[in-house]
Amino acid sequence: MANWFINASYFVVAVVFIIGLKAMSSPVTARKGIVWAGYAMVAATVVTFFTPGLGNVGLMVLAIVAGGSVAWWSGKTVKMTDMPQMVAIYNGMGGGAAAAIAALEFARGEVHGPVVATLAVAGALIGSIAFSGSCIAYAKLQGIMKNAFRLPQQNLVNIVMAALTALLGLVIIISDVPSSAMIILFFVFALALGVILTCPIGGADMPVVISLLNAFTGLAVGLEGYVLANPALIVAGTVVGAAGTLLTQLMAKAMNRPITNVIFTPISGAAAGEGEAIEGTMKEFSALDAASVMRYASKVVIVPGYGMAVAGAQHKVWEMAQLLEEGGVEVAFAIHPVAGRMPGHMNVLLAEAGVPYDKIFDLEEINAEFPQVDVALVIGANDVVNPVARTDKTSPIYGMPILNVDMAHNVIVVKRGKGAGYSGIENALFYKDNCRMLYGSAQEAIGEVITHVKALES
Repeated sequence: MANWFINASYFVVAVVFIIGLKAMSSPVTARKGIVWAGYAMVAATVVTFFTPGLGNVGLMVLAIVAGGSVAWWSGKTVKMTDMPQMVAIYNGMGGGAAAAIAALEFARGEVHGPVVATLAVAGALIGSIAFSGSCIAYAKLQGIMKNAFRLPQQNLVNIVMAALTALLGLVIIISDVPSSAMIILFFVFALALGVILTCPIGGADMPVVISLLNAFTGLAVGLEGYVLANPALIVAGTVVGAAGTLLTQLMAKAMNRPITNVIFTPISGAAAGEGEAIEGTMKEFSALDAASVMRYASKVVIVPGYGMAVAGAQHKVWEMAQLLEEGGVEVAFAIHPVAGRMPGHMNVLLAEAGVPYDKIFDLEEINAEFPQVDVALVIGANDVVNPVARTDKTSPIYGMPILNVDMAHNVIVVKRGKGAGYSGIENALFYKDNCRMLYGSAQEAIGEVITHVKALES
């Protein structure tokens, strides 16, 4: 009876997971989807305690209380600008948990049969890579690791490390009772492989990396769910893995970069130095000039980037947009799929500020309109508006779809300084004749623009 109740509950939980994930596909229903999936996860956890013969209940409760407390505190205190690194480390924890399950099952001698052993090793390998890779991603996003680190003959090292790790995994599979030394060595190599694969990847590829590691975590959880014969883990891991894989493909398509290129030929500081020389000079604009041009425009399109997130300027930007609309200016927001440092980062920030969803447009929806746009206001974005992606075949970002802001009649770029963006690639947009630079923190710069727009209204 207990098993029937548990499996029936897991089935309901799985259905709610899928419904919640579907709801997350739209910003209008995303919050509901997250809440539903959260309740389903709580239900799955509670139901597990009814498993017959369950041991270590006290340790389980202690782990749930400790982990839940840390998650609750971090969720309440983390800044929106730090959301990418929080997502990265949470991904890593899931992969690490899956790998730890496999390690424990092997240590206890509970893995029987070649099929189960193969799935356990595969889950352990993928989970370990997800854990250590996510830790490196977190360090990069948090600023602990300042630059991409690339070893000599990096791709050869990747292949050798992967082959050695796979060989150790094979030895574990064919061993009836693998030794502790063999298990430890396998996990050391698997964790090192995650570090080596992620270290060379620069900021431009980070959205794709986060999605890929998320897919790895889901796949690892699903595999270990099979090892434990736990339907809830199998379904949850499979759903997360599938969603992460699809998102990774969409992110890679948005950058016009195959996933293999992200791993084996990442855009890093070294690659950023390539490309044709850019002619011209940057032309500075004052906040008054920017306010005047936008106040008397017919249509303004705002393109947010990570610079807006760092400054926490989304509320100021929406206040400015409302002032312009009150003056008869049509205002829209254009979002590139990989703007920011994780998928959907800019959408979340704009939603937090209260920007209506019908004013936010994806690249495909708005790109054709830029030639008719009076002013394109770029706030802290770089690579996603760089026209060399269309023209310079030697550039690391050549072929990446971009927002065609350079085709607008006027372009205003809010930027903290004259340096290159997060990926280190110089932006030809800043040197074009129709482009003007408004230097300073986005929070302060947009605040000054608001002041001048109000003065022009009076």
